[in-house]
Amino acid sequence: MSYSIPRRPRRNRQSAAIRALAQETTLSVNDLIYPMFIVEGSGVRSEVKSMPGIYRHSLDTLLEELKEVTDLGIKCIDLFPNYSEDKKDKYATESYREGTLYLDALKTIKDKFPELALMTDVAMDPYSSDGHDGLVENGKILNDETLDILAKMAVAQARAG
Repeated sequence: MSYSIPRRPRRNRQSAAIRALAQETTLSVNDLIYPMFIVEGSGVRSEVKSMPGIYRHSLDTLLEELKEVTDLGIKCIDLFPNYSEDKKDKYATESYREGTLYLDALKTIKDKFPELALMTDVAMDPYSSDGHDGLVENGKILNDETLDILAKMAVAQARAG
């Protein structure tokens, strides 16, 4: 004699409320995070070739795009800086120095869109002349020494917005 109980999932389909409780995944505009990239200049809007439909913006065009993004109901962006090589150094000092493109952009965005959630990029690679996310010496990444730089960066970004 078999004691296996047959599975009868019909009860999970009886009403919209029960179906909503039993469903696996939902996706809405509230779940979206829009990636944005900021560059120096004005009037800049250049497509990121590897991400069709996504652009590198100067602050003025980024703010215009943000108006469209928020009008669509998107409540969070992840902002990435794109610095020219002459702004980069071994210690990523541009990442935490006051008055920089990225930190000023965060302040401006938060002032103009106070309800928008901002995700920031606490990483050295956009600022590092070595192109790595850590401090490099003799071809090796110095993890412990990198932590001080990342801490300064995180505090500067939090203060900015």
